[in-house]
Amino acid sequence: MRELLLGVSLGLGAGLSPGPLLSLVISASLRGGFLAGLRIACVPFLSDLPVVLLTTTVIGALPETLVAALSVVGGLYVIFLGITTIRDARRADTPAAGGRPPGGAREVLHGVAVNLLNPHAWLFWIAVGAPAFTAAWGRAPALAVAFVCAFYLVLVGSKAALACLIGVGRHRLGPRAYRLLLGGSGLLLVAAGAALAVPGIFGPAGLLRLTA
Repeated sequence: MRELLLGVSLGLGAGLSPGPLLSLVISASLRGGFLAGLRIACVPFLSDLPVVLLTTTVIGALPETLVAALSVVGGLYVIFLGITTIRDARRADTPAAGGRPPGGAREVLHGVAVNLLNPHAWLFWIAVGAPAFTAAWGRAPALAVAFVCAFYLVLVGSKAALACLIGVGRHRLGPRAYRLLLGGSGLLLVAAGAALAVPGIFGPAGLLRLTA
């Protein structure tokens, strides 16, 4: 089934590609273990519904100013989360086995906000996801449903697998290694935030060009 294979391949690429949400999965898994990372990995199930509904109902390009603004706001927010993680890493203690994952609801809210403010999700569904969904729906609604289900199951599943690997191995780390890895995940967040914000300001479709 072509739609199923397309959903699997796109979901795997999106699930493992570097970005703000993947960095949050790594950070949460280091802090709170597999369950904390799994909660962040499942964020697309919560955050992407309005994206999918809007882009599949009305297939059209977002205004360039809105895309640029999303990039800047989302990027600055991710940078803030990264700086907070780096600051916390300086005094973080190695997590105790069986300890309660910290900040569950707050971490999930961070993930939802990051995903909604990430223009790449919107642009993906406008350029790729919505046209594929609409074409599949024209042939048979079940094919469109198969495409979406395959995409999100693989996207979330790949992130969940990474959370499992990190969550299981974190107890073997000494305090210094744990702090370095947690700080590294914070740097990943800062880099991902900069990758969002800088094009939104200085890029060809950035705010400076659009308002000039």
